[in-house]
Amino acid sequence: MKKNIKSIGLGILGGIVPLGVFLMVETSEYSNQSINSKQYIDQPSASVSQVNFAPSEINEKLDFTKASQESVHSVVHVKTKVVQSYVQTDPFLEFFYGPGAGRERKQYGSGSGSGVIVSEDGYIVTNNHVIQNASEIQVTLNDNTTFDATVVGADPSTDIAVLKIEKTGLPAISIANSDDVKVGQWVLAVGNPFNLNSTVTAGIVSAKARNINIIGSKNKEIMPIESFIQTDAAVNPGNSGGALINTQGQLIGINTAIASQTGSYAGYSFAVPSRLVAKIMSDLIDYGMVQRGFLGVQIQEITQELINEKELENSSGIYVAGVNEDSGAEKAKIKVGDVILKVGSKSINSVAELQEEIGRRRPGDEVALTIRRDGEIINKKVELKNIEGNTELTSKEELEKYSALGATFEELTREEKKELNIENGVKISSISTGKLRSLGLSKGIVITKVNNEEVTSVEQLTSYLKRKDQNGVLLEIVTKSGRKDYIGFGL
Repeated sequence: MKKNIKSIGLGILGGIVPLGVFLMVETSEYSNQSINSKQYIDQPSASVSQVNFAPSEINEKLDFTKASQESVHSVVHVKTKVVQSYVQTDPFLEFFYGPGAGRERKQYGSGSGSGVIVSEDGYIVTNNHVIQNASEIQVTLNDNTTFDATVVGADPSTDIAVLKIEKTGLPAISIANSDDVKVGQWVLAVGNPFNLNSTVTAGIVSAKARNINIIGSKNKEIMPIESFIQTDAAVNPGNSGGALINTQGQLIGINTAIASQTGSYAGYSFAVPSRLVAKIMSDLIDYGMVQRGFLGVQIQEITQELINEKELENSSGIYVAGVNEDSGAEKAKIKVGDVILKVGSKSINSVAELQEEIGRRRPGDEVALTIRRDGEIINKKVELKNIEGNTELTSKEELEKYSALGATFEELTREEKKELNIENGVKISSISTGKLRSLGLSKGIVITKVNNEEVTSVEQLTSYLKRKDQNGVLLEIVTKSGRKDYIGFGL
């Protein structure tokens, strides 16, 4: 039986809508957003990182004028300029210098989307794909004034980014709790796609906690969190990063994608829920990066096939298919075969619901799980850990040296240690452009010593690599074939 299993915390793949999925952003010259058939749509104020959700109530009166008037001034136009370099091959240079030799050329492009003002002092939320790889960003307000913007931070795993402009007294939008959103309620999509004025369309909420497998389809190295609010409000190119609001004019989501066969609106649009947006926004402003907590389990949705195979009672909950070593889940004695029914008071019936609930929390947070095990309902408390295996919150600055290495690490299982005939070490779980790749290291290689000190955990290794009292590092490594080697480099 083919199983759909992924680690919870940074994203789990789920069902795919039968139409092409598009992340809508307007581009010119060229587009670097295409993903096969998928493309992006694109008094002093209180600290924006402390979000107090506005009270909201469902108002079914079909008069959207008040909500529209209150929200359009909070939605902005975001314009980007992108410069891409490429090498134009030259047969003459290749003859002397080998394949790939040529002259460097630059290609210029532009893109646009929308954004939402979330604080009076200039913080703006948009989609990561709207500003990704941008060399210049400009924000135009609804009164047509334009400002240069800087990127405070971005999170590819949720497709959320935060910008900052130097302006005070801005009309910040009121943020509602997306947990209160009901299927069938009226909503408005507000965007500023053409750098004219904000536009408003209406629709209803069609579904919640939708996982459409679009965020991670381009970048396979991220683990996406997708738990979209699905609506039938018309959303077209340039609306990425715009506001999904309730009939009181309060933000309940950031418009991100549409499902379409043509790239134009065809009845399905998707928004990142405001409660998840608020957490990501707070982290980016306070720390410069997202503080993401992990349960430390591998899970899968419960199908009829799984019910028959595992003799489960019913289809409610999420099945625990694996528990990571030294994780919070292992410490809490979560077991393979457990079925997670609730996180706190929230019932869980899909991977998307679980990833959203965990995605709102930080390392060190404790979550209460309601679990069914062998027909018995039990309660467990799990302390979430970060990707390094501890509960620390880390600033962007503290990770600069570590990030320059271009790799992430994970603990070895007992079986892996036995197979390699080693007693300690951590392995490279992913590797991208950076110091370690330039030295010839690859995924799966195990680091056993740093400067002759034995490596026993991911936490110890990353703490050592972030130390500022050293200029060079000597790594003892073990290859996937079991061969021992040494690699030295400067920091």
